[in-house]
Amino acid sequence: MRRVSPREAKRMMQRMGLSMGEMPDVQQVVFKTSTKEIIVENPEVAIMEMHGQKIFQVTGEKIVEKAVEKKVTIPEEDVQLVATQAKVSVEEARAALEQTKGDLAQAILLLSQTK
Repeated sequence: MRRVSPREAKRMMQRMGLSMGEMPDVQQVVFKTSTKEIIVENPEVAIMEMHGQKIFQVTGEKIVEKAVEKKVTIPEEDVQLVATQAKVSVEEARAALEQTKGDLAQAILLLSQTK
């Protein structure tokens, strides 16, 4: 198999409709999923464009993963129900629901035990 010079490779890529370049001055790339964030510090990002679609290639040395904590939204009806059932204030009911991540039964049991 013969070696292809960079010039020839570039010409072949252009004939196939593929262009490639580098994204300058990228300081950080963050991938967010529902459970974690992956952070790539000082990455090199290459962009390939083919038929109108862009493909990003990210390489880097320092990669940090951290878990993402979901914030639970608690409906006001749930707060009222827990406050009524456990015979506590709305503030105490809201705090118990936040502590139990919105679990009504667990919040009521928690408040009943602390009385």
